[in-house]
Amino acid sequence: MSHIEGERKFLSVRIAVLTVSDTRTLDTDKSGNTLVERIEGAGHVVAARGIVKDESDLIARQLEKWIADEAVDVVIVTGGTGLTGRDVTPEAFKQVCEKEIPGFGELFRWLSYAKIKTSTIQSRATAGVANGTYLFALPGSPGACRDAWDDILVHQLDSRTRPCNMVELMPQLREHLGSHATSSAL
Repeated sequence: MSHIEGERKFLSVRIAVLTVSDTRTLDTDKSGNTLVERIEGAGHVVAARGIVKDESDLIARQLEKWIADEAVDVVIVTGGTGLTGRDVTPEAFKQVCEKEIPGFGELFRWLSYAKIKTSTIQSRATAGVANGTYLFALPGSPGACRDAWDDILVHQLDSRTRPCNMVELMPQLREHLGSHATSSAL
């Protein structure tokens, strides 16, 4: 079981939040608001926020913009991970990710099973890395966003979490890009 070691310094991470929806606005975006509240409550910075329609090219374009932005360390996307024809967030991730993080989706569905039982198989929650930026795709419900943040991301994005966390890996995420690329969080 992971735990936080007090002697390690907390490092704030800059996180962009993207909502994928044909109908939501910033005023009606409960899932995005849930993530923003939790991100800021954990001591991190919301570096950017946006909403795009359920179109793979639009999602990929926004991801590429934030991946290229040195002021963004992590992107969390909510919405578009289901099974319907309009759910294309995982396909957009495949367009931009250099490496997949399969354990995220596996763990998310395992944790979700306790709450929604076999309905969890309808989630295509996923994660990856591109240009040294972590990318996470969550379902579009506030409950799913709470579960992903509270049970996984808050721990993995906390530099004090032991035995290991994703923040401590940030300096090595861009090794393949050369010595000029360094993570801003560390």
